Amino acid sequence: MPVTIRDVARASGVHISTVSRTFSAPHLVNPETRVRVLACAEDLGYRPNRAARALITGRTHNIGLIIADIANPFFPPLIKAAESQARHRDYHVFVADTNEDAAVEEELVHALAKQVDGVLLCSPRMSNSLIEQLSREVPLVVVNRQLAGLPCVLMDVGQGARSAIEHLAGLGHREMALLGGPRGSWTSREIRRAASAAARAAGAELTVLGPNPPTETGGLAQAEQVRRAGVTAVLAYNDLMAIGLLEGLDALGVRVPQEVSVVGVDDISLSRLTRPKLTTVATPTAAAGRTAVDMLLQQDTDFPRTARGSGATVAVGVRRTTAQVMLQTELVIRDSTAPGPYAGRERPATAAAGPGPHRRADPGNPVVAAGDVVAS
Repeated sequence: MPVTIRDVARASGVHISTVSRTFSAPHLVNPETRVRVLACAEDLGYRPNRAARALITGRTHNIGLIIADIANPFFPPLIKAAESQARHRDYHVFVADTNEDAAVEEELVHALAKQVDGVLLCSPRMSNSLIEQLSREVPLVVVNRQLAGLPCVLMDVGQGARSAIEHLAGLGHREMALLGGPRGSWTSREIRRAASAAARAAGAELTVLGPNPPTETGGLAQAEQVRRAGVTAVLAYNDLMAIGLLEGLDALGVRVPQEVSVVGVDDISLSRLTRPKLTTVATPTAAAGRTAVDMLLQQDTDFPRTARGSGATVAVGVRRTTAQVMLQTELVIRDSTAPGPYAGRERPATAAAGPGPHRRADPGNPVVAAGDVVAS
């Protein structure tokens, strides 16, 4: 016969409500009493019923994690880190894949809203206005997208793109291409903005090819355009596109890096297995997953919620966090970049360059934590 909350109350000499609070709101229970109740529960083998607890508190201790494409190797480290961090906080994670479809994304937020205490939106494709509207239905933290007034976890892909372009320019490349990502992507826009500025500062020309699907096929399809453009170096939106480009250039007889240097973004595990090994901008995906969970649970207790099954709203103050955390990226130089046609020649006079590439032991260290001073 399963152990009940009454058994724990009897064994620890407290009221049933005290046992309930020990598991649902431990900060409201005297520390000595809490230790005694937990010890008795452990001895008896009692495990609290999450469903019953949700009916009382309005909290499920579940988190929704919505990602753009589960087949993209960029996301698994983020998923694993988020799940581990949530488990440490006594939360479970439901993972859902949108297949890069904004309409599916919206449907999933609506579907999860009453089953979770909050949602992590990773690389969303919905409009800013729709995301803001959905944030009034369920607490949201957005990863890889910057929205004013909403909590966001960002990776400094702009700095990464600058580092990549400066690296290529330093090797003597003056004609470069950028393979853009999907339409409406904040990451793609940031990479393009930063890469264009860095190319101008270096006296180089940057040809933008795209938008493109953020897949290996997307990079493969651009190989012929890269050859026709006559560029000697390419920065791709992500590693999958860079890997596809490597394959396409090889099929065309274009040697990498002897004729064209290639740089990706993300540093997925496959980037170390390509031939040549891919030079890339490492993004702190695991750190982003952990940070997003912590940020969501910061606002979890402050969001007005409806007690499950009762229809009544639990009255709590709304103190929503709007923190914006920026995580560092790092240029990882491997074998897919080599000296270009202008190697060894004096570079043209340029504007003052920004900071060089981040080179830290842990590229996931937060470097910026601000409030609402952001742009969509």
